[in-house]
Amino acid sequence: MAGPALALAKVDRRYLQGQATLDILRGADLDLWPGQSVALIAPSGAGKSTLLHVAGLLEKPDGGEVLVGGEPTAAMDDAARTALRRTRIGFVYQAHHLLAEFTALENVMVPQLIRGLPRQQAAERSRELLAYLGLGERMTHRPAELSGGEQQRVAIARAVANAPGLLLADEPTGNLDPRTAEHVFGTLTGLVKATGLAALIATHNLDLAGRMDRRVTIRDGVIVEVA
Repeated sequence: MAGPALALAKVDRRYLQGQATLDILRGADLDLWPGQSVALIAPSGAGKSTLLHVAGLLEKPDGGEVLVGGEPTAAMDDAARTALRRTRIGFVYQAHHLLAEFTALENVMVPQLIRGLPRQQAAERSRELLAYLGLGERMTHRPAELSGGEQQRVAIARAVANAPGLLLADEPTGNLDPRTAEHVFGTLTGLVKATGLAALIATHNLDLAGRMDRRVTIRDGVIVEVA
């Protein structure tokens, strides 16, 4: 059996706040497996965003190791971390952050072009992804011409455009009404199952969290499983 898509091993993360040290993660452990969706549920200030930033190689841990697809990253320099993040990790945020002047298709093509994929190949993959996510008729529309749910589905397509093994999402349905949130959530978890992605999804929606494969929270800087 292949190893975890993401492994946090005894991860520490702390910040200086004036003269005080704020310990956010203290020996945190987590294994996230391919094809698995894991809900991260914790109150504000518990360290959800910090955990996502460390897992996504946006911040370096102060101790421990972060393995992405079995590859240790703690000792990597910024250039190596950026290169790994670009190809192996996808991000979805509460705000879609789409490029306003680009169409849905072009928005999904951008990360592939940055990676160096030929334009025709990037366009073909983008069309396939958008069609899979139910946006086949909306590819030439710019973000302002799309509904909130459609914009977020474009953001999901963009996040997985480079076929990462790991998807990190921070409140991806937080700005959506319940019906639209349900649709976007179903799209996201369906994509995880269909592609073998591993997904760590921070959410305050306990109903959606309850339908994921696992639920974890952060208590006193440690990641613990929730029944």
